[in-house]
Amino acid sequence: MEYTVEDTAPTQETLPWFSLFSEFDISLFKAGKHYQLYNKLGSHQVQHLGKTGTYFAVWAPNAKNVSVIGNFNGWNRTAHAMHVRWDHSGIWELFIPEVAVGECYKYFIESHNGYKVEKGDPYAYHWETPPHTATITSDLSYAWADEQWMTNRHQSKPLQKPLSVYEVHLGSWRRVLDPESRFMTYREMAVELTAYCKDMNFTHVEFMPVMEHPFYGSWGYQLTGYFAPSSRYGNAQDFMYLIDQLHQAGIGVILDWVPSHFPTDEHGLGYFDGTHLYEYADPRKGFHPDWKSLIFNFCRNEVRAFLISNALYWLDKYHIDGLRVDAVASMLYLDYSRKEGEWIPNEHGGRENLEAISFLQEFNDAVHQHHPDVITIAEESTAWPGVTQPTSWGGLGFDLKWMMGWMHDTLSYFENEPLYRSYHQGQLTFSLVYAFTEKFVLPLSHDEVVYGKHSLINKMPGDNWQQFANLRLLYGYMYGHPGAKMIFMGGDFAQRHEWAHDYSMDWHETHDPLHKGVQQWLKQLNTLYKQYPAFYENSYSPDGFEWIDMNDSVNSVLSWVRKGFNEQDRLLFVANFTPVVRHNYRIGVPQLGVYQEILNSDNLSYGGSDVLNSGNLETYPIPMHGKQHSLLLTLPPLGITILKYDTSFDWLYTA
Repeated sequence: MEYTVEDTAPTQETLPWFSLFSEFDISLFKAGKHYQLYNKLGSHQVQHLGKTGTYFAVWAPNAKNVSVIGNFNGWNRTAHAMHVRWDHSGIWELFIPEVAVGECYKYFIESHNGYKVEKGDPYAYHWETPPHTATITSDLSYAWADEQWMTNRHQSKPLQKPLSVYEVHLGSWRRVLDPESRFMTYREMAVELTAYCKDMNFTHVEFMPVMEHPFYGSWGYQLTGYFAPSSRYGNAQDFMYLIDQLHQAGIGVILDWVPSHFPTDEHGLGYFDGTHLYEYADPRKGFHPDWKSLIFNFCRNEVRAFLISNALYWLDKYHIDGLRVDAVASMLYLDYSRKEGEWIPNEHGGRENLEAISFLQEFNDAVHQHHPDVITIAEESTAWPGVTQPTSWGGLGFDLKWMMGWMHDTLSYFENEPLYRSYHQGQLTFSLVYAFTEKFVLPLSHDEVVYGKHSLINKMPGDNWQQFANLRLLYGYMYGHPGAKMIFMGGDFAQRHEWAHDYSMDWHETHDPLHKGVQQWLKQLNTLYKQYPAFYENSYSPDGFEWIDMNDSVNSVLSWVRKGFNEQDRLLFVANFTPVVRHNYRIGVPQLGVYQEILNSDNLSYGGSDVLNSGNLETYPIPMHGKQHSLLLTLPPLGITILKYDTSFDWLYTA
């Protein structure tokens, strides 16, 4: 939409002053402790003196004049001048009668230094579809039908439940041809994505940022509309409907959230009122060299309240089940991606960003106080201590942290030809040295399948069959490893091409038996993951893991036990990382009796060669690996087998 500014248009009459703010609201706002600012700032439909209209409120403390411009006044900069509050809060307000939902608007701001600009509303619930940049008056009315999901969520402990996450980019999961390729809407995804995730038995979907962003190629990580789901796919109610449908299907929703930086687009938050209002003024703290974006000023109370209000907004209004916080490492270190002389030490002379640390702690405390059943996840790539420790212990307070070391070491190991893997077995076993120092998510994310890094299947060595066997083995090893699981779309069916945000996933590949086999293997892993408590009950505790043998590097074989809370809830995992079948392979087992193979990645139905361990596998009284009893197995090539103790034969061994 093109706008014509008519500065000489006649001024429209407004009603007497009206405000949604109480004195208590203002005191909380100034202190940075008002966590529901989305109910106050922005645009809201109200009634005043018998007239229905829209109340506008914007924070611009250094402005000389602010006015509301929009379709309803011909974008006239003088028609609707706002009133600044007398309490030095820097908030400007105005009630305009008869302005309804669906009107495009901006704020025209004139600063004391002569700077003039038209800004979108930082608290708007809806924006125009890019490249247009106006905000739109909107409401959040919606009749939710996910009561059962929310009730169950309130009554459970999220870290004692399965967490198998499917990471999705809304614009490229699947496109619609009609007649040209277009985005699916939120409501179309509510049908197709929900059905797919339910069929695949994922417990959660994680959406890369859905908040409004001007540049589609940023994947949503350069935000302007923090309170608005992207209008590329629909409006607020449409996105609520998608979440509602996922919840009714038993699938949780996690959102990527970006409190670290924001883009420099003129209509956005940068230099908002003619000063560096939301960002640090000094570029050594306020400008991110990697992403060419601005960094939030975590010293300013009102900025902290903006961000924490935004986090709680998605939980309060959209029933979101978790927030994955992007780029935490960039927030923690003042010298992140900076050379000497390009950063400012903290008050103690160190490199830690003390304001950002306290902000993250406050964010986590606020989330867990208001929504104790919601999880927060840190994308943190360094060895920062206590990321998932409580803030009362000095930690950052996150529930989970991405296990980047596991991801890098594991993918590096799998890229080796099997002939050389015996020299690199430590890349797989090292993660268990620190696996319980934090509570971890094992991430195979979008970052690993872009910019020439190759798709997961194309990272695997060997011929075509070996590549698929390796990928099934990778997933089996991942699900057997302690920690929550996350797989980016495309990895679920071994897409060959790298992810490209401008195109749909290559769903036609699922018609190929090997691609379909990977998909079925992952589906079955998710099924077992939910079925057996050994997979998840002790996933963040050393009580849930025990090596059988981590030292057989000659054969490139690893074997281990996963345990639930109950002594009987045990699963055995044996992984063979070479294409050689291992016959009569003996492992020590913790219990005398009979075992059953419950899953094998080499099963013919997944595209394997069908080297299985069928029937009842009875233990031998032959000591092995520090155990009094052992099993003889046949290990499939580039395969993993999962075994379970069969209690139905206990009577034979207790008589």
